[in-house]
Amino acid sequence: MPAPRTPAPRAARTARPAASRSTATRAPMTAQEAAAVRALLAARAAAGDAPGRSTAARKPAAKRTASAGRRSSTRRPSSRTGARSRTRRPARPPAWRQYLAAQDARRWKHRAVVVALGVVLPAIAGALSPTPPVPATAAATDPLGLAASTQQALAEDAASYRRLQQDLVGRRDALTRARAAEEQARAAATTARATVGDGSADLYRMTAAQRSPVFGLDVHDADAVTDVLWLQGIAERADEARDVAVVRAARAEQAVTAAASATLTAQVAVDAAEAEAEELLAAVREQVAELSPATTAQLAGLTAVPAAGEQQERNQQALHRWQDYLGTLAVAGVQPPAAAELADPAALPDGFSPALDGTGTPIPGVALAVAGNRPVTVLSAETVTAVSVAFSQLGRPYQAGGTGPDAYDCGGLTAAAYVQAGVGLPAAAAEQWATGTPVPASQLQVGDLVFTDAGADVGVYVGEGQVLASSAAGWSVGVRTLTGTTGTVRVTLPAPETPNPPLPPAVTGNGACGTPPAPVGPVSPMWGGYGNGRIPAEALCSIGGSHALRCDAAAGYNALAAAFAQDFGRPLCITDSYRSYAGQVAAYRAKPRLAAFPGTSNHGWALAVDLCGGINRGGSAEWQWMVANAGRFGFVQPDWAQPGGEKPEAWHWEFGHLLDV
Repeated sequence: MPAPRTPAPRAARTARPAASRSTATRAPMTAQEAAAVRALLAARAAAGDAPGRSTAARKPAAKRTASAGRRSSTRRPSSRTGARSRTRRPARPPAWRQYLAAQDARRWKHRAVVVALGVVLPAIAGALSPTPPVPATAAATDPLGLAASTQQALAEDAASYRRLQQDLVGRRDALTRARAAEEQARAAATTARATVGDGSADLYRMTAAQRSPVFGLDVHDADAVTDVLWLQGIAERADEARDVAVVRAARAEQAVTAAASATLTAQVAVDAAEAEAEELLAAVREQVAELSPATTAQLAGLTAVPAAGEQQERNQQALHRWQDYLGTLAVAGVQPPAAAELADPAALPDGFSPALDGTGTPIPGVALAVAGNRPVTVLSAETVTAVSVAFSQLGRPYQAGGTGPDAYDCGGLTAAAYVQAGVGLPAAAAEQWATGTPVPASQLQVGDLVFTDAGADVGVYVGEGQVLASSAAGWSVGVRTLTGTTGTVRVTLPAPETPNPPLPPAVTGNGACGTPPAPVGPVSPMWGGYGNGRIPAEALCSIGGSHALRCDAAAGYNALAAAFAQDFGRPLCITDSYRSYAGQVAAYRAKPRLAAFPGTSNHGWALAVDLCGGINRGGSAEWQWMVANAGRFGFVQPDWAQPGGEKPEAWHWEFGHLLDV
């Protein structure tokens, strides 16, 4: 019986079909078909060498047994050297990196087969199909690829939502005007009806002689004719006035009908825009509900801009802490539920239990799950996505009124983060406080919005007593220590029926988003407490190469550079930006007639640039383009630097207009 299992009989069995096929009346194999067969054989061989597949599995049973015995005899001595293996054991990576590594290992088992098929199938299709093959598009299945595609999709949805909100503002304004016009029309109709009513009442109270004085004519009283005819004229004019009032009242009613119709049309337009916006947010919520914690962990670190010094360290520590938390959920197989499922602690999904504060009170909007052998707080899917989106904006510049995607103020950042999670928020920090659901400090959770300075400043709480916010004091998005909290809201819970009362007045004197109070006395271009040319690198934002500006100026410059490159087909040329005090000293020594005295240069405030590439020549096409367009991005050329000015420097441009100090 062993004979049929030997290779020889198998060769004989495979040879018979080959012989029968050789006698068939089939055309000889073409070169294309032969190439396809060779590709198929190569793919089969590649699949056999895929990572993670045992070589012994492809050998006969007897040889596998022998080789297994040899492997056990050679590995047994090394297993006893425990000290050596302990010294070589690497440090245990974070949980979320272990999860991703496991995902990569499983994917490698199939990757060779997929690659092989990607080679074979087009070859077979090209050889056998009469039409050219259509290239296939592979969908991203790994967390990093999903995070990148998700970030793009969420950003596009956020842009669509912002456009809808802008359109909605116009429609609401139109509705307000329509309602005002309707009120005016109704007031005019009320006045017209009153006029008709007064005239009718007067007519009702008149006698027959008063209504028609002409009937009082007497042929025997010729002297009374003049008076009677005068009274008749008055009566006729009164009749005409009453007729006109009736016509005006009718037209006023028509105006009311038209105004009401216009109001209804405007209301329908507003309702349609609101419904479209809500449908968009609902679609985003459906999308984020499917995101795994591993994907959102990757999303958090995709596009963050590096900061400098201690700020970068704070940013990275908070980011890694957040990613480790998501990795714990991923390893435990915990999928964050939707916010609607966590709103009621008494009706949580299976596998979750209520989270309690220090007094034993259930906390709405979060839950507890088990990861390994310990409990872990589970946030909603919307909160997880919003916090990850906020982390991905680290390092973006601060800009008053900015709502993204390139620059933000404090309310613009929190609104953008939650809109990309399917939760619509107004852009103003004060409105976010008014419409959010307040939570006590004892129930503060990651993702809650924390307000300071009487609601003028807001950030996303990220744990460990820190918030992630776009700060006017630091001119960028970053993580800072939480101080002076005046209110907290959880925007994933149902909004309150009535707006929250205003927060108590601030005692810091700061303005919007932590803007330091204006100094008393003469206005100075000094900002952040830094002197001219003595601004630390961590307070500046890079604009490429070794150049840097204050972060709001950097955002304007980058937008200016992009517009210039689009129109001229080449990058914007720059020779100088922020100039330190030492740099000012060197420049003054080299060019005392051109450079400002050290400590007085506008470059020392990180708000001025010197440009080249044609802009340095007054009257050139590039310079004329700057004159026409630079103002749209916040840059101007001071009078003294313009051609014909006191000190012409066509290359010198400033973010705003600075005083010479």
